[in-house]
Amino acid sequence: MSTPFTPPAPVYLPVAQTPTLFPVHRVYCIGRNYLAHAREMGSVVDRQRPFFFMKPADALQPSGEVPYPPATHNLHYEVEMVVALKQGGHNISCEQALDCIYAYAVGLDLTRRDLQSAAKQDGLPWDAAKGFDYSAPLSELHRIEDIGPPDARTLSLTVNGETRQQGQTDAMIHNVASIIHELSLLWLLQPGDVIFTGTPAGVGVLQVGDQFRAELAGIAVLEGRILPSIQAN
Repeated sequence: MSTPFTPPAPVYLPVAQTPTLFPVHRVYCIGRNYLAHAREMGSVVDRQRPFFFMKPADALQPSGEVPYPPATHNLHYEVEMVVALKQGGHNISCEQALDCIYAYAVGLDLTRRDLQSAAKQDGLPWDAAKGFDYSAPLSELHRIEDIGPPDARTLSLTVNGETRQQGQTDAMIHNVASIIHELSLLWLLQPGDVIFTGTPAGVGVLQVGDQFRAELAGIAVLEGRILPSIQAN
């Protein structure tokens, strides 16, 4: 079979303490999953109807080196616990959901906040605000067999050494099992799916030159920085 051009390389994520690479299928995200964050954004939480959006797989950036994106003057960080799946399915029960998990990580859901605000005002999708290049820097994956069930963990982010976000993962409105269940009602989940599970309060601005450190306590750390825009080079 011939193709008119060389297809893009698959997206792989490194797995801590192993030579294994994790092939990525899709990247799902849940919005408004911490009450304090929803309030700071002026959003109303519907506990019965979780809100999802997606990022392209190649938005993942394992190195943490993130060029400042074009078309925005208001780039925001959102630190999140991230789950990687080893199996999927439709209509997965909450009781079965945790059996689907391969690994945990910590990442940032970077957001062009000015574009998101304009999209909200006009009732338009968030794709340009959420799904841009390098918009999902992510730590190594840490296998559940190595770390055990994560239970309640502190999720935090520092920027230039200053703590900007800190929260407990047990404060999520929809826990990990519930998120997997709800996603499986809408999509056929697959091995290789990656799920960002929401951010606590304290989101804010990143500028070129900022250095960040995201941590899921006792499990994963991501260190990175904001580089000049590729378009500026």
